[in-house]
Amino acid sequence: AAGRVVLVDGFIATAAAAAALALDPAARRAMVFAHVSAESGHRPLLDHLGAASLLALDMRLGEGTGALLAWPLLRAAAAMLRDMASFESAGVSGPA
Repeated sequence: AAGRVVLVDGFIATAAAAAALALDPAARRAMVFAHVSAESGHRPLLDHLGAASLLALDMRLGEGTGALLAWPLLRAAAAMLRDMASFESAGVSGPA
């Protein structure tokens, strides 16, 4: 509702996200799944939610490490979308 990105990091956070989505499916638009952990149930849960993780590093640290690693990727993607020139603004006409 606040218009913020929600980084979902690991198995426990994904289970919480599944509960949140059961209450409000529209919350999915804000969720970015940081990484798929080495926990055996995590990938099936992501599959159930139709979610793909940004990273797959076999971590199971439980300290938000996946979110910390995913954050620079999100910032870079946002910067590219915000700052990238269009063909028109760059003066690119068409195929030669």
